[in-house]
Amino acid sequence: MSLEDDLTEVKRRLEELARSVIQLERNLVRQREGQPVPMAVGRPDGLVTISDTPYDSSLWTDSDDEGLGARDRRAP
Repeated sequence: MSLEDDLTEVKRRLEELARSVIQLERNLVRQREGQPVPMAVGRPDGLVTISDTPYDSSLWTDSDDEGLGARDRRAP
């Protein structure tokens, strides 16, 4: 992508964010007034559903704790 394309995409996303904030503010006012708040329909692009089921613990066997180093060694 060119710089111009990148800037156009940023502008589009900022406008989308501004519209979302305005809608959120309207929903909050409605909620405070006791009016029904419309629910969002559909799912925005880029969102991924993450399951609540636990991961298989064998996935983490022999893994280091990120940022803490290996379990069997001391930090310098």
